[in-house]
Amino acid sequence: MTTLTSATSTAPRAATAGSDFAVLARRINAEGLMQRRAAYYVARISVVTLMFLGGWTAFFLIGSSWWQIVTAAFLAITFTQVGLLAHDLAHRQVFRTKRPGEIAGRIAGNVGIGMSYGWWMEKHTRHHNNPNHDDLDPDVAPEVLIWATESALGRRGLKGFVTRHQAALFFPLLTLLAVDLKISSIKALRNGVVKRPRLESTLLLLHGVGYLSVLLIVLPPLPALGFLLLHQALFGLYLGMTFAPNHKGMPHPAGDEDFLRKQVLTSRNVRGGRFTDAALGGLNYQIEHHLFPGMPAPNLRKAQPIVEAYCAQIGVPYEQTSLVTSYRQALRYLHEVGAPARAEHEARAGR
Repeated sequence: MTTLTSATSTAPRAATAGSDFAVLARRINAEGLMQRRAAYYVARISVVTLMFLGGWTAFFLIGSSWWQIVTAAFLAITFTQVGLLAHDLAHRQVFRTKRPGEIAGRIAGNVGIGMSYGWWMEKHTRHHNNPNHDDLDPDVAPEVLIWATESALGRRGLKGFVTRHQAALFFPLLTLLAVDLKISSIKALRNGVVKRPRLESTLLLLHGVGYLSVLLIVLPPLPALGFLLLHQALFGLYLGMTFAPNHKGMPHPAGDEDFLRKQVLTSRNVRGGRFTDAALGGLNYQIEHHLFPGMPAPNLRKAQPIVEAYCAQIGVPYEQTSLVTSYRQALRYLHEVGAPARAEHEARAGR
Protein backbone atom coordinates (compact mmCIF):
# COMPACT_ATOMS: atom_id res chain seq x y z
CA MET A 1 0.00 0.00 0.00
CA THR A 2 1.33 3.45 -0.92
CA THR A 3 1.44 6.08 1.81
CA LEU A 4 2.10 9.77 1.53
CA THR A 5 5.45 9.71 3.29
CA SER A 6 7.57 9.35 0.18
CA ALA A 7 5.31 11.56 -1.89
CA THR A 8 5.70 14.51 0.48
CA SER A 9 9.46 14.29 0.73
CA THR A 10 9.90 16.90 -2.01
CA ALA A 11 8.43 19.62 0.22
CA PRO A 12 9.87 20.22 3.70
CA ARG A 13 6.75 19.97 5.82
CA ALA A 14 8.21 21.70 8.85
CA ALA A 15 8.74 24.89 6.85
CA THR A 16 5.38 25.01 5.14
CA ALA A 17 2.78 23.10 7.15
CA GLY A 18 -0.18 25.21 8.20
CA SER A 19 0.58 28.09 5.83
CA ASP A 20 0.59 26.65 2.30
CA PHE A 21 -3.17 26.29 2.02
CA ALA A 22 -3.76 29.77 3.42
CA VAL A 23 -1.58 31.27 0.68
CA LEU A 24 -3.42 29.29 -2.00
CA ALA A 25 -6.83 30.20 -0.55
CA ARG A 26 -5.98 33.89 -0.74
CA ARG A 27 -5.09 33.51 -4.40
CA ILE A 28 -8.32 31.66 -5.13
CA ASN A 29 -10.44 34.20 -3.27
CA ALA A 30 -8.68 37.07 -5.03
CA GLU A 31 -9.89 35.60 -8.33
CA GLY A 32 -13.47 35.47 -7.02
CA LEU A 33 -13.70 31.72 -7.58
CA MET A 34 -15.64 31.01 -4.39
CA GLN A 35 -18.54 33.24 -5.46
CA ARG A 36 -21.89 31.60 -6.30
CA ARG A 37 -22.79 30.96 -9.95
CA ALA A 38 -26.57 31.39 -9.87
CA ALA A 39 -27.09 31.54 -13.64
CA TYR A 40 -25.08 28.37 -14.18
CA TYR A 41 -27.07 26.39 -11.64
CA VAL A 42 -30.41 27.73 -12.86
CA ALA A 43 -29.47 26.50 -16.33
CA ARG A 44 -28.10 23.17 -15.07
CA ILE A 45 -31.08 22.43 -12.83
CA SER A 46 -33.41 23.32 -15.71
CA VAL A 47 -31.62 21.01 -18.14
CA VAL A 48 -31.53 18.09 -15.70
CA THR A 49 -35.19 18.60 -14.81
CA LEU A 50 -36.16 18.63 -18.49
CA MET A 51 -34.12 15.45 -19.02
CA PHE A 52 -35.90 13.78 -16.10
CA LEU A 53 -39.40 14.79 -17.19
CA GLY A 54 -38.63 14.18 -20.86
CA GLY A 55 -37.28 10.71 -20.17
CA TRP A 56 -40.38 9.61 -18.29
CA THR A 57 -42.65 11.24 -20.87
CA ALA A 58 -40.88 9.24 -23.57
CA PHE A 59 -41.31 6.12 -21.42
CA PHE A 60 -45.10 6.63 -21.38
CA LEU A 61 -45.30 7.47 -25.09
CA ILE A 62 -43.19 4.52 -26.26
CA GLY A 63 -45.12 2.00 -24.20
CA SER A 64 -44.41 -1.72 -24.44
CA SER A 65 -41.60 -1.73 -26.98
CA TRP A 66 -37.96 -2.75 -27.35
CA TRP A 67 -37.24 0.96 -27.76
CA GLN A 68 -37.51 1.19 -23.98
CA ILE A 69 -33.91 0.00 -23.94
CA VAL A 70 -32.99 3.45 -25.23
CA THR A 71 -35.22 5.06 -22.61
CA ALA A 72 -33.56 3.01 -19.87
CA ALA A 73 -30.12 4.20 -21.02
CA PHE A 74 -31.24 7.82 -21.24
CA LEU A 75 -32.81 7.72 -17.78
CA ALA A 76 -29.64 6.10 -16.39
CA ILE A 77 -27.69 9.11 -17.65
CA THR A 78 -30.36 11.42 -16.23
CA PHE A 79 -30.36 9.75 -12.80
CA THR A 80 -26.58 10.11 -12.64
CA GLN A 81 -26.81 13.79 -13.51
CA VAL A 82 -29.42 14.19 -10.75
CA GLY A 83 -26.99 12.47 -8.37
CA LEU A 84 -24.15 14.78 -9.41
CA LEU A 85 -26.42 17.76 -8.82
CA ALA A 86 -27.26 16.41 -5.36
CA HIS A 87 -23.51 16.27 -4.74
CA ASP A 88 -23.16 19.99 -5.47
CA LEU A 89 -26.16 20.73 -3.27
CA ALA A 90 -24.62 18.78 -0.39
CA HIS A 91 -21.46 20.87 -0.69
CA ARG A 92 -23.54 24.07 -0.58
CA GLN A 93 -22.22 25.14 -3.96
CA VAL A 94 -25.67 26.14 -5.20
CA PHE A 95 -27.41 28.06 -2.40
CA ARG A 96 -25.86 30.47 0.04
CA THR A 97 -27.81 29.13 3.03
CA LYS A 98 -28.23 25.59 4.32
CA ARG A 99 -31.99 25.02 4.30
CA PRO A 100 -32.79 25.46 0.57
CA GLY A 101 -29.86 23.21 -0.27
CA GLU A 102 -31.18 20.48 2.01
CA ILE A 103 -34.68 20.75 0.56
CA ALA A 104 -33.41 20.56 -3.00
CA GLY A 105 -30.98 17.80 -2.04
CA ARG A 106 -33.73 15.62 -0.60
CA ILE A 107 -35.87 16.17 -3.68
CA ALA A 108 -32.98 15.22 -5.96
CA GLY A 109 -31.62 12.37 -3.84
CA ASN A 110 -34.58 10.77 -2.08
CA VAL A 111 -37.40 11.51 -4.51
CA GLY A 112 -35.40 11.69 -7.73
CA ILE A 113 -33.06 8.69 -7.58
CA GLY A 114 -34.03 6.79 -4.43
CA MET A 115 -30.96 7.56 -2.31
CA SER A 116 -30.97 9.01 1.20
CA TYR A 117 -29.53 12.50 0.89
CA GLY A 118 -28.79 12.68 4.63
CA TRP A 119 -26.94 9.35 4.67
CA TRP A 120 -24.87 10.19 1.62
CA MET A 121 -23.99 13.66 2.90
CA GLU A 122 -22.76 12.26 6.24
CA LYS A 123 -20.73 9.57 4.47
CA HIS A 124 -19.29 11.98 1.92
CA THR A 125 -18.30 14.48 4.61
CA ARG A 126 -16.24 11.78 6.34
CA HIS A 127 -14.62 10.99 3.00
CA HIS A 128 -13.64 14.63 2.45
CA ASN A 129 -12.20 14.93 5.94
CA ASN A 130 -9.88 11.94 5.45
CA PRO A 131 -9.66 10.92 1.78
CA ASN A 132 -8.17 7.47 1.17
CA HIS A 133 -7.49 6.94 4.88
CA ASP A 134 -7.73 3.21 5.57
CA ASP A 135 -9.60 3.64 8.85
CA LEU A 136 -11.46 6.94 8.45
CA ASP A 137 -12.59 7.13 4.82
CA PRO A 138 -15.80 5.10 4.34
CA ASP A 139 -15.12 4.92 0.59
CA VAL A 140 -12.12 2.64 1.16
CA ALA A 141 -13.63 0.54 3.94
CA PRO A 142 -13.29 -3.20 3.22
CA GLU A 143 -16.61 -4.32 1.79
CA VAL A 144 -17.07 -6.02 -1.58
CA LEU A 145 -13.91 -4.45 -2.99
CA ILE A 146 -10.69 -4.23 -0.99
CA TRP A 147 -8.49 -1.14 -1.12
CA ALA A 148 -5.87 -2.06 1.50
CA THR A 149 -3.61 -5.11 1.16
CA GLU A 150 -3.98 -6.29 4.75
CA SER A 151 -7.77 -6.43 4.35
CA ALA A 152 -7.45 -8.87 1.44
CA LEU A 153 -6.18 -11.75 3.58
CA GLY A 154 -8.42 -14.35 5.17
CA ARG A 155 -11.44 -13.80 2.93
CA ARG A 156 -13.07 -17.06 1.86
CA GLY A 157 -15.95 -18.14 -0.35
CA LEU A 158 -17.55 -15.57 -2.63
CA LYS A 159 -15.80 -12.65 -0.91
CA GLY A 160 -12.46 -14.33 -1.41
CA PHE A 161 -13.20 -14.99 -5.09
CA VAL A 162 -14.15 -11.35 -5.64
CA THR A 163 -11.00 -10.13 -3.87
CA ARG A 164 -8.75 -12.36 -5.98
CA HIS A 165 -10.36 -11.11 -9.20
CA GLN A 166 -11.51 -7.66 -8.16
CA ALA A 167 -9.74 -5.82 -10.97
CA ALA A 168 -11.55 -7.87 -13.61
CA LEU A 169 -14.84 -7.62 -11.71
CA PHE A 170 -14.65 -3.89 -10.99
CA PHE A 171 -16.83 -2.60 -13.83
CA PRO A 172 -19.36 -5.46 -13.65
CA LEU A 173 -19.73 -4.80 -9.91
CA LEU A 174 -20.49 -1.15 -10.58
CA THR A 175 -23.78 -2.27 -12.12
CA LEU A 176 -24.87 -3.11 -8.57
CA LEU A 177 -24.03 0.34 -7.19
CA ALA A 178 -27.57 1.73 -7.52
CA VAL A 179 -28.92 -1.20 -5.51
CA ASP A 180 -26.19 -0.72 -2.91
CA LEU A 181 -27.13 2.95 -2.53
CA LYS A 182 -30.70 1.98 -1.75
CA ILE A 183 -29.72 -0.76 0.70
CA SER A 184 -27.24 1.55 2.45
CA SER A 185 -29.87 4.27 2.64
CA ILE A 186 -32.37 1.94 4.29
CA LYS A 187 -29.74 0.70 6.77
CA ALA A 188 -28.79 4.27 7.67
CA LEU A 189 -32.42 5.20 8.26
CA ARG A 190 -32.96 2.10 10.38
CA ASN A 191 -29.78 2.71 12.42
CA GLY A 192 -30.52 6.37 13.15
CA VAL A 193 -27.66 7.80 11.11
CA VAL A 194 -29.89 10.28 9.27
CA LYS A 195 -31.08 13.46 11.05
CA ARG A 196 -34.63 13.47 9.62
CA PRO A 197 -35.40 9.72 9.36
CA ARG A 198 -39.20 10.02 9.07
CA LEU A 199 -39.02 12.64 6.35
CA GLU A 200 -36.35 10.82 4.40
CA SER A 201 -38.12 7.47 4.79
CA THR A 202 -41.33 9.00 3.46
CA LEU A 203 -39.52 10.51 0.48
CA LEU A 204 -37.75 7.22 -0.30
CA LEU A 205 -41.05 5.38 -0.09
CA LEU A 206 -42.57 7.95 -2.45
CA HIS A 207 -39.78 7.31 -4.93
CA GLY A 208 -40.10 3.53 -4.70
CA VAL A 209 -43.88 3.43 -5.04
CA GLY A 210 -43.87 5.98 -7.84
CA TYR A 211 -41.06 4.26 -9.75
CA LEU A 212 -42.58 0.78 -9.59
CA SER A 213 -46.08 2.06 -10.31
CA VAL A 214 -44.95 3.83 -13.47
CA LEU A 215 -43.19 0.69 -14.70
CA LEU A 216 -46.17 -1.59 -14.06
CA ILE A 217 -48.68 0.86 -15.54
CA VAL A 218 -46.83 1.03 -18.84
CA LEU A 219 -45.18 -2.40 -19.13
CA PRO A 220 -46.19 -6.01 -18.47
CA PRO A 221 -44.47 -7.54 -15.41
CA LEU A 222 -41.54 -9.24 -17.17
CA PRO A 223 -40.62 -6.30 -19.42
CA ALA A 224 -41.02 -4.01 -16.40
CA LEU A 225 -38.53 -6.17 -14.49
CA GLY A 226 -36.17 -6.11 -17.45
CA PHE A 227 -36.39 -2.32 -17.67
CA LEU A 228 -35.76 -1.99 -13.93
CA LEU A 229 -32.67 -4.22 -14.06
CA LEU A 230 -31.22 -2.50 -17.13
CA HIS A 231 -31.94 1.02 -15.92
CA GLN A 232 -30.52 0.47 -12.43
CA ALA A 233 -27.46 -1.38 -13.78
CA LEU A 234 -26.60 1.39 -16.24
CA PHE A 235 -27.27 4.03 -13.61
CA GLY A 236 -24.89 2.32 -11.19
CA LEU A 237 -22.25 1.83 -13.87
CA TYR A 238 -22.26 5.47 -14.97
CA LEU A 239 -22.41 6.83 -11.44
CA GLY A 240 -19.55 4.59 -10.35
CA MET A 241 -17.47 5.62 -13.33
CA THR A 242 -17.78 9.28 -12.34
CA PHE A 243 -16.25 8.60 -8.91
CA ALA A 244 -13.77 5.82 -9.73
CA PRO A 245 -11.03 8.02 -11.27
CA ASN A 246 -10.87 10.39 -8.31
CA HIS A 247 -8.88 8.56 -5.62
CA LYS A 248 -8.57 4.89 -6.50
CA GLY A 249 -4.93 3.90 -6.79
CA MET A 250 -3.70 7.12 -5.22
CA PRO A 251 -1.55 7.20 -2.04
CA HIS A 252 -3.09 6.52 1.34
CA PRO A 253 -2.31 9.13 4.04
CA ALA A 254 -0.24 8.32 7.09
CA GLY A 255 -2.30 10.74 9.17
CA ASP A 256 0.25 13.48 9.89
CA GLU A 257 -0.08 15.46 6.66
CA ASP A 258 -1.23 19.06 6.58
CA PHE A 259 -4.55 19.83 4.91
CA LEU A 260 -3.20 20.77 1.48
CA ARG A 261 -1.02 17.68 1.10
CA LYS A 262 -3.68 15.35 2.46
CA GLN A 263 -6.14 16.56 -0.18
CA VAL A 264 -3.80 16.97 -3.17
CA LEU A 265 -1.74 13.80 -2.83
CA THR A 266 -4.74 11.50 -2.42
CA SER A 267 -6.63 12.94 -5.40
CA ARG A 268 -6.32 12.67 -9.16
CA ASN A 269 -7.53 15.04 -11.85
CA VAL A 270 -8.82 13.91 -15.24
CA ARG A 271 -8.00 15.92 -18.34
CA GLY A 272 -10.73 16.82 -20.77
CA GLY A 273 -12.85 19.53 -22.27
CA ARG A 274 -16.35 20.76 -21.63
CA PHE A 275 -17.89 17.38 -22.43
CA THR A 276 -15.76 15.71 -19.74
CA ASP A 277 -16.74 18.45 -17.30
CA ALA A 278 -20.43 17.81 -18.00
CA ALA A 279 -20.17 14.01 -18.03
CA LEU A 280 -18.31 13.90 -14.70
CA GLY A 281 -20.12 16.83 -13.12
CA GLY A 282 -16.87 18.70 -12.53
CA LEU A 283 -15.45 15.84 -10.46
CA ASN A 284 -12.64 15.56 -12.99
CA TYR A 285 -11.16 18.52 -11.08
CA GLN A 286 -10.96 16.38 -7.97
CA ILE A 287 -7.91 18.10 -6.49
CA GLU A 288 -9.49 21.53 -6.65
CA HIS A 289 -12.81 20.15 -5.40
CA HIS A 290 -11.17 18.59 -2.34
CA LEU A 291 -9.24 21.74 -1.53
CA PHE A 292 -12.30 23.95 -2.00
CA PRO A 293 -15.42 21.74 -1.68
CA GLY A 294 -17.73 24.76 -1.62
CA MET A 295 -16.45 26.08 -4.94
CA PRO A 296 -19.16 26.04 -7.65
CA ALA A 297 -18.46 23.38 -10.25
CA PRO A 298 -17.90 25.76 -13.22
CA ASN A 299 -15.18 27.61 -11.29
CA LEU A 300 -13.10 24.46 -10.80
CA ARG A 301 -11.79 24.68 -14.38
CA LYS A 302 -10.55 28.22 -13.69
CA ALA A 303 -8.99 27.21 -10.38
CA GLN A 304 -7.11 24.25 -11.86
CA PRO A 305 -4.12 26.08 -13.40
CA ILE A 306 -3.76 28.21 -10.27
CA VAL A 307 -3.63 25.15 -8.02
CA GLU A 308 -1.33 23.21 -10.34
CA ALA A 309 1.13 26.11 -10.59
CA TYR A 310 1.09 26.61 -6.82
CA CYS A 311 1.73 22.92 -6.16
CA ALA A 312 4.70 23.04 -8.53
CA GLN A 313 5.96 26.14 -6.70
CA ILE A 314 5.94 24.44 -3.27
CA GLY A 315 7.04 21.02 -4.57
CA VAL A 316 3.84 19.03 -4.05
CA PRO A 317 3.16 16.35 -6.70
CA TYR A 318 0.01 17.07 -8.71
CA GLU A 319 -1.56 14.07 -10.48
CA GLN A 320 -3.48 14.63 -13.71
CA THR A 321 -4.16 11.96 -16.32
CA SER A 322 -6.53 11.04 -19.10
CA LEU A 323 -9.79 9.30 -18.22
CA VAL A 324 -8.61 5.98 -19.65
CA THR A 325 -5.32 6.18 -17.76
CA SER A 326 -7.13 6.93 -14.51
CA TYR A 327 -9.19 3.75 -14.87
CA ARG A 328 -6.08 1.79 -15.79
CA GLN A 329 -4.30 3.01 -12.66
CA ALA A 330 -7.28 2.13 -10.47
CA LEU A 331 -7.54 -1.36 -11.96
CA ARG A 332 -3.79 -1.94 -11.58
CA TYR A 333 -4.04 -0.95 -7.94
CA LEU A 334 -6.98 -3.30 -7.36
CA HIS A 335 -4.99 -6.12 -8.95
CA GLU A 336 -1.97 -5.41 -6.73
CA VAL A 337 -4.09 -5.28 -3.58
CA GLY A 338 -5.60 -8.66 -4.45
CA ALA A 339 -2.17 -10.30 -4.91
CA PRO A 340 -1.85 -11.54 -1.28
CA ALA A 341 -5.30 -13.09 -1.50
CA ARG A 342 -4.33 -14.91 -4.71
CA ALA A 343 -1.10 -16.13 -3.11
CA GLU A 344 -2.98 -17.28 -0.02
CA HIS A 345 -5.52 -19.13 -2.16
CA GLU A 346 -2.80 -20.84 -4.19
CA ALA A 347 -1.02 -21.89 -1.01
CA ARG A 348 -4.19 -23.45 0.38
CA ALA A 349 -4.89 -25.20 -2.94
CA GLY A 350 -1.36 -26.63 -3.00
CA ARG A 351 -1.63 -28.28 0.40
